Amino acid sequence: MKTVANKPKKLHVKSGDTVKVISGNSKGQTGKILRVLVDKQRATVEGINIITKHVKPSAANPQGSIEKTEGTIHISNLMVIDPATGEASRTGRKLNDKSKLQRYSKKSGNFI
Repeated sequence: MKTVANKPKKLHVKSGDTVKVISGNSKGQTGKILRVLVDKQRATVEGINIITKHVKPSAANPQGSIEKTEGTIHISNLMVIDPATGEASRTGRKLNDKSKLQRYSKKSGNFI
C-alpha cells in the first residue's frame, strides 16, 4: 500500500507580498512580508508586531542590549493588497492564458 506524505497546504500569501493586517494590535497597518513559516501558518511582516528582546551580555557584546524586532503574525490576520488598485482583497487561483495556475484578486479580477 502506498503512503501519501502530508503536503503543506498552499497559502494565500507569500514572501514579497504587500499585506494589510485585518485584526490584532496592528490592525489597519500595511507592510511587506519578509518570510513565511508554512508549517506554523505564520508570517513576519516588515514593521508590524514589533517585539522587544533582551540580549544577555556575552564576550562579543559585553554590555548586553535590548533589541526591537518583528514578531510573527498568523496568516489569517493578513490580506493581500492588489498591486493594481492598492486595496486589500481576498485571493483565488485560476488558470492564466498560458494555462498556469496563478493567484488573482477576487475584488478586481487582476492577476497578482
